[in-house]
Amino acid sequence: MRVTIDLPLAVDREAAVPLAVQVAGQLREAMRTGRLRAGERLPSTRALAALLGVSRTVATDAYQQLYAEGWLDGRHGSGTYVADDTLPYEKPGAQVIETRGSVHREPAPPGWVDLRPGRPWVFGYDTAAWRRAWRSAGELALNAFPDPYGHPELRELLADHLRRARAVPVGAGNVMVTRGTGNGLDLIAATLLGPGTRAGVEEPGWRAARRIFASRGAEVVPCPVDEQGVIVEALPDDLRVLYTTPAHQFPVGGRLPIPRREKLLAWARRTGAIVVEDDYDAEFRYDVAPLPALYGLDPGRVVLLGTLSKSLGPDVGLGWLVAPADLLDAVAERRMQLADRTSGPVQRAVATLLERGDLDRHLRRMRLEYARRRAAIVEALGPYVRGDTAGLHVMVTLPAGVLPGLVRRAGERGVLLDTTEPHHLGPPRVHGLVLGYGSASRADVRRGCAVIRELIPPAEA
Repeated sequence: MRVTIDLPLAVDREAAVPLAVQVAGQLREAMRTGRLRAGERLPSTRALAALLGVSRTVATDAYQQLYAEGWLDGRHGSGTYVADDTLPYEKPGAQVIETRGSVHREPAPPGWVDLRPGRPWVFGYDTAAWRRAWRSAGELALNAFPDPYGHPELRELLADHLRRARAVPVGAGNVMVTRGTGNGLDLIAATLLGPGTRAGVEEPGWRAARRIFASRGAEVVPCPVDEQGVIVEALPDDLRVLYTTPAHQFPVGGRLPIPRREKLLAWARRTGAIVVEDDYDAEFRYDVAPLPALYGLDPGRVVLLGTLSKSLGPDVGLGWLVAPADLLDAVAERRMQLADRTSGPVQRAVATLLERGDLDRHLRRMRLEYARRRAAIVEALGPYVRGDTAGLHVMVTLPAGVLPGLVRRAGERGVLLDTTEPHHLGPPRVHGLVLGYGSASRADVRRGCAVIRELIPPAEA
């Protein structure tokens, strides 16, 4: 039975912390410690505002933040509840138990609509800023002994970028410049894995991660996900590494809520596993507050991977790997053994984009543009859409039996589609279309969605 409870909450009007932040923090702590349990009903925003003597806006803002973080659940006309997936409270003394498609994909024929995932819009950059960055790169002297960690200046700039954009408290000493997410993941695999080790990958998940782990001799273990992300309770205890995409799970699209993030980190501390966090699509969010990166919650157990392939384009070939200093040193040593390096001129060009604020301006423009394309998909296919709060793709849920015919008929009408089936290691357990809207114009997104809507069988409409 669901019950409504009252809590001793208070606000300090003299404090520098905003009232809504105070309320959200007290409720979050109550759920974290077990004073509020899963399934318990909270007061309405009107009742909470009256209880605290604040405006209803304060109460609403506090609840909205907790909804975004995954602490609260709600249903229209029913009320606000503590989510069922909140972290089990800890009793005193108790033990705390590169592209996303194929490796090589042919471009769409002229005039076709390509709604396959894994490609950004590469025509929206500032050409003047781009030329300026490469003029700066041309002034850089060639280095006979490339630094395996990357250029010190760029490492500083990337650390500052991560602090601002992702609230990751990191210094340059924890940052390595890579050629992208796949390169960073391979360096981690080469350092930590080998025959006799086991590495987990989300199921369904990024196929390249499975190939990278297997190429380094590890046994690849599929780890099931649901609509929110990886299911912590299903993780085995003998994984050396777990690869996960908590910001926007590929391909299902979930955002791992904070309670489950904390469960995941507790599992990693207990088992000694390293969690590799692919910050996939984190720079593009829609209608939701940002969630903290796993690395920021536990820098000792997490490796953070990022890339500019989605914000600028795959051709740039630059990313970053953030890790504890001792692990980063081990990765750097292994990297030198592999004769792996990131282009010096590319590093200088990206440093210029960061120094001048050009990358930040580009990201702001593209967030707006991608939000419009995402809105077109939701408008056309709303009842079927999942995972639309972030990133450059959504999942359209449809029965497995519908998908082959729909994909074939869409292709006959000039629309290229991808499904969830190829992204499984074992038998498919999640069924639907994986719609990418990064590389298609808004007009093409609307055209493609109209074709999909027409092809959905009446029984599913």
